[in-house]
Order: sequence, then C-alpha cells, then structure tokens
Amino acid sequence: METLEELRRRRLALGIPLGELAHAVGRSTATLSRIERGQIRPSYELVQRIVAHLELREGVATPRLTIADVVHRPLVSVEPSASLSEASRRLEVGGFSQLPVVEDGRAIGSISEGAVLRALQAPSSRRTRVRDILEPAYPLVDTTFPADLLPPLLGRYPAVLVAHRGQLEGIVTKADLIRGLRGVALRRPATGA
Repeated sequence: METLEELRRRRLALGIPLGELAHAVGRSTATLSRIERGQIRPSYELVQRIVAHLELREGVATPRLTIADVVHRPLVSVEPSASLSEASRRLEVGGFSQLPVVEDGRAIGSISEGAVLRALQAPSSRRTRVRDILEPAYPLVDTTFPADLLPPLLGRYPAVLVAHRGQLEGIVTKADLIRGLRGVALRRPATGA
C-alpha cells in the first residue's frame, strides 16, 4: 500500500485540487489536508476511496475483487471421524490439495495431501482417522472481508475459510485467488460431499 506522501504526490502530479479530492471521497478539505500532513490517520476505507479516485483520474482503475469473486462454494469438508480412505477420495474426486475438517458446523482443523500421503505409508493406515492426522485450522473471514487483503493471509496459510453470520459458506485457496486475479471464472465440478 502506498504511503500518504505518495498519494499526495500522485494527486499533485494529476493536478487534482485538494477540494476536488475531498468532494470525491466525501470528506472536508481540512480533513484531507491534515491527513496529507500526517496529523491524523485515515481509515483503510478512506485510503481505498482516495486510491480509487486517483486511479480513475489516471485511467488505470481496475475492478476490485470481492470474496464473492474468488470463494469456492459449497464448502467441501471432511469430518474428524472419517477414514483416511474417505478423506483421500474427497481430495482426489474434488481435485483439492487440502480440506477443512469440520465438526458440528465449525472448523476444527485441516488435512493436506502431504498429511494423507505420510499417513498412508504407515502399516496401520486402514485404522487411521482424519482426527489422527489433523493439521491447524485455516483462518476464518466474513463474506465482507476485502479480497485485496487475502494475499498476505494466503502467503501464510494454504486456504482461508469464508463464513456469513458465523455459518461456514466456502473456502478460498491460492489457486482460487490466482484465478480471480487473472480474471478467470471459478468453475469447479460439484462434488457431493
């Protein structure tokens, strides 16, 4: 994200008077002046409106991704009591590299292809349950979460769960975000999980 000084330089380079920018973003000229001088800290939303107006004037405005643009629905998950064989089948049939583990409507962990592969090598793999190879749960965001904040999360986690009013609705993986950024529609075959 750009610094406030960089935003000020962009505004001046475009010849946009402070009053015009203030009107465009719904703030007073005095408020924007104080923001540019570093006297007050703007909200994330206000900075986004300022950037959007500058991009519009520069002619480089790009549509912003929303969670709805990248979320995979319905959420395919696996229960902690499921066998290793069932978890493997869901990964394979869906073409997934990881799955959330859900119990009573809440995410309690995850499994990945790597964890399943390691467990399948053990002689006792027929008795192994998902709960035996459980990995940490993915972060949970609301459907209103800005999609442009997903890259740092997906840099740290393989997926992010999406909920609406506390109900799990879908998942966003790195592949989903890449498709969204490339402008490719997210179309996956439905799997009856």
